[in-house]
Amino acid sequence: MKNFMNIGLKASAVLFSTAVLVACSNEQDPGLEYAPDMYHSVPLDPYSQIKDNKFNPGGMNMRQPAPGTVARGKQGYNLYLSTDTAEVAGVELLNPLERTEKNLAEGKILYTRFCSPCHGEAGDGQGLVGQKFKGVPSYTAGRVASLPGGHIYHVITNGRGRMMPHGSQVDPNERWKIVMYVQQLQKGETGTTVDAAATETADTTATATETATPKN
Repeated sequence: MKNFMNIGLKASAVLFSTAVLVACSNEQDPGLEYAPDMYHSVPLDPYSQIKDNKFNPGGMNMRQPAPGTVARGKQGYNLYLSTDTAEVAGVELLNPLERTEKNLAEGKILYTRFCSPCHGEAGDGQGLVGQKFKGVPSYTAGRVASLPGGHIYHVITNGRGRMMPHGSQVDPNERWKIVMYVQQLQKGETGTTVDAAATETADTTATATETATPKN
């Protein structure tokens, strides 16, 4: 009986070793898959492609968007800047949102949540992070005080210098609301009251500019 058990154990060890060697012989072959539908999407999933797609050009599931289109949730941002820089964005991008007290108040909330730790509640660069890591600029000083909205939007989206991108944290509409409030801070104001006369003047200027430069 003991000899029989020893033989069984040795046979099991041999079979297990053989299975391991065979399974690891080809790193590209995952081996037998149980219920493959659990691993691979039946629909044409753009991020998981295991065979050529006979319906799309090039055999790919992913396709280029139609020229001139804007993806859902990306409205208000020109994806076709002549040059993808903050400076060009400052010239070619205009805030598509109306300057209202509601948008300005929401922009202040979003600014406080995402920006004030570095830039400070007053935009003076004296947030808790800004105090520890020096060099965060004040919105009311120097070149930063006159940065246009499109430039600010581009920096929020893509980051610049030590500032990391925030495009994954705030959607396009939220970014424009933050821009609206940052422009308030550029004037040294932290309120959310809208001056009707100033808004009317800004709208007139924006309309004249939009004639030559589309928003989207």
